[in-house]
Amino acid sequence: MTNISDSNPRIYVACLAAYNNGYLHGAWIDADQDADEIRDEIAAMLARSPIEHAEEYAIHDYEGFEGVSVSEYAGIDSVARMGAFIAEHGTLGAGLLEQFVGGMDQAETALQDCYHGQFESLADYLEELTTESVTIPEALRYYVDWQAMARDAAMSGDLFTIETAHGEVHVFSSR
Repeated sequence: MTNISDSNPRIYVACLAAYNNGYLHGAWIDADQDADEIRDEIAAMLARSPIEHAEEYAIHDYEGFEGVSVSEYAGIDSVARMGAFIAEHGTLGAGLLEQFVGGMDQAETALQDCYHGQFESLADYLEELTTESVTIPEALRYYVDWQAMARDAAMSGDLFTIETAHGEVHVFSSR
């Protein structure tokens, strides 16, 4: 279920006092650590600023978030939580965050309570679910349209998938 990316989620935090005075001063910080540790690293970066008494910062870049956007003034608690979730679940975690528009609580609940597993397609999941639930007579087996069942399940909103690679989808129930 876990698909770890090549790079851990990181943010580039820039000192705004330095930036406003024509200096580029900042630090890359691992985002998959505790929020207080991130704040400590930001404080250390600000203490090293070429501008005395620097206190304001902004996130000017990020990487390893698997396509999930991180805003310039995102809260550190939120960044740490997203970073840890993506570090643990990789592309699947990022896909859930995109599905729920960054709603961490919803993404975590879906992974914990609504996850049905990894399959080649939604049709494969429905075929497996159906054949485990009912006995389909051999004479009728080839008349079942699994693709149509998958399309109907997706259109009804009962199920959704997160594609993490070609031929690799993770199936979730919506409710």
